[in-house]
Order: sequence, then C-alpha cells, then structure tokens
Amino acid sequence: MSRIIWKGAIAFGLVNIPVVLRPASRSQSLDLDLLDVRDMAPVGYQRINKSTGKPVDKEHIVKGYQYAKDEYVLLNDEDFRRANVEATQTVDIVSFVDAESIPPYYFDTPYYLEPDKRGERGYALLHETMRRTGKAALALVVLRARQHLAAMLVHDDALVLNTMRFADEVLPIAELRLPKAASGKATGARAREIEMATKLVEDMTEDWAPEQYRDTYRDDLMARIEEKIESGKTHQLTPAAEEEEAPRQGAKVIDMVALLRQSLGKRGGKGKQEDESEAEAETETETDAEAEAEPARRKTPARHAAARKQPAAKRSSATPARRTRSTSSKTTSTKRPAKSGSHAPAARKSAGATGRKRAA
Repeated sequence: MSRIIWKGAIAFGLVNIPVVLRPASRSQSLDLDLLDVRDMAPVGYQRINKSTGKPVDKEHIVKGYQYAKDEYVLLNDEDFRRANVEATQTVDIVSFVDAESIPPYYFDTPYYLEPDKRGERGYALLHETMRRTGKAALALVVLRARQHLAAMLVHDDALVLNTMRFADEVLPIAELRLPKAASGKATGARAREIEMATKLVEDMTEDWAPEQYRDTYRDDLMARIEEKIESGKTHQLTPAAEEEEAPRQGAKVIDMVALLRQSLGKRGGKGKQEDESEAEAETETETDAEAEAEPARRKTPARHAAARKQPAAKRSSATPARRTRSTSSKTTSTKRPAKSGSHAPAARKSAGATGRKRAA
C-alpha cells in the first residue's frame, strides 16, 4: 500500500470528512547514476559561483528574485512562511462542475482519498451524491507548501483527487493552426474517409484494460542491463552507433481512402470486399475531378500524346478499364470510332483516297 502523504479533511459546506491522502501513481523510470569513466567513481553536483567558478557552501546560498537586470530582492524562510497560503490540511471544495467539461490538459497528478476514522459515513454520502449527479468537485488544496487547484472525481468506490494546472499555466489552443472540421478544403475530412475511419475505429474498439500496456522501452533496456551483468560486462561502455542520415523525400499525395482500406484489411474488418469496390469507384471519381482541375500549363498530358501516336485500331482496344462503365458502352465506342476527335484525321484521309480511285 502506498504511503500516506498527509491527514486532513474534505470541507463540503458545513460537512467535514476526515480523510488521508495517498499517491495514485508512481514513476517507473530507471534510476541512473553519473560515473567517472576513468575510475567508476560517482559524479556529484556542485553549486558553482558563476563569477569565480569556485564551489559555494550551502550556508552562503540565499534565494533572490531578479526584479531588474542584476538587481535582486532576497527572500528568507520567514518571507515564505508569511506569503504562503494557510496550510490547513483541508481539501476545500469551492464548486461543482460537469466532470466531462474539464479539458484533459488541465489534469496533473492523481491522488487517492481514503476515509479516516469517523469519516466513512460522510465519505459515502459525498461519493454517492457525486456519482448520481455526474459532477466533479473543484477544490483548493495545499501540498508541499504550494496551493493547487484540484478536481475530485468518482472512480469505482473511491474519490480521486487530481491536482490541476491553473488557467494561466495552460497555453491557449487558439494559437494552433488546425483544420476546420466542416471545411471544404483539401485538409478537411471527406464523407467517404469519415465513413471508413469510423469502421476502423469500431473494429479496433476494445474494453478498457490498461494492464495490457507496458513501457516496452524500459523492459528492453532492463533486459540489456541484465545481459551485461550476466556476461560480466559491468564496466564496459557501449560504443556509439554510427547514424546514417536518411535521404530527403519530396512531399507525397496521401490517398486516405486507400490507407483506411488497407488498415481495415489488416484488422480483418467487416464488409471488406464490398468496401473495396465502393472505395475504388470513389477514388476514380476523385481522380477524374482532380485531373480536370489541373492548371492550364498541363493541357497536353503525356498519356494523351502517346495515344495520338498509336494506330486507330489499337487506340480503341487501349481504352482504360475505368472508362468502360458497362458492356454496352464499350461496344458503342468500338463500332463508332469516327466520332472521337482523335480519330477524325484518319477518317478524312480514308474518304479522300476513295474519291480519287472513283475519279480514275
């Protein structure tokens, strides 16, 4: 069980609920020490005078606030005691809000609130009331000589106190350049893409099971450490690997529908086969529209130039498959080639040769 940080009370109007505060999270980062590679001795930190470059003893160090360039106001322990908010060991509830209305970037560190002696009844009352109303309690609390804004939330049978950032500590989201949700521009989402993305989200939806996720990088690094210990390489440094600079690539046009279709295929999503034909038709339509919107400087695409160089009979058979929407349309285009603008010169040449033969 985690250690108790402090004992206090929840102030809920005139109700006082005795509680204890326990940590709800822990750090799993590796504790690494700095060593001198020459003799493997630990390397410590020193406070250095920036003017003389010499170490400074602790008793000679004071705290100061720079109010102008090179001008300071010195502060001692008494100044901090007088300026500090009254540390009453109280979670002082100031208001209630809808729990879903709090943006996630305001949350900082979670703590568990546990009822202390004679606090069970009031704890249960507050918990059940918040659960039924779906509210979160905004409170002020002092932890480690600093006042925090905090949100008290209901989780299962417990009350969780999550310290929060104050509004002036959060950078405004309005400064970001974000695409509009209903924008008709190229950066906006299209209806077909949203439909396929929704299917992919539904296919990837699972029950919340956080225990299945782990810090795999930390596990791999620990395995590397244990491997070195077993092999006796307890003082050997890993040589730096040579990094190859990746070649720069130009910007690529992303076919979002194709990527979503591939994702659904890898996941074994439902309705995969029927989506393929619809997505193909959608992609063709978008391709045709984009081709018509090309700038005037591309009036003669390479594929059209190649088509004019081919004989008339071959051009008819070389019509792309996506242009043939049905059997009847293909037959019509084969029997009536003379109506095509690209076949007109050949037809006039044939008519001229026939006239000359009759005259002879």
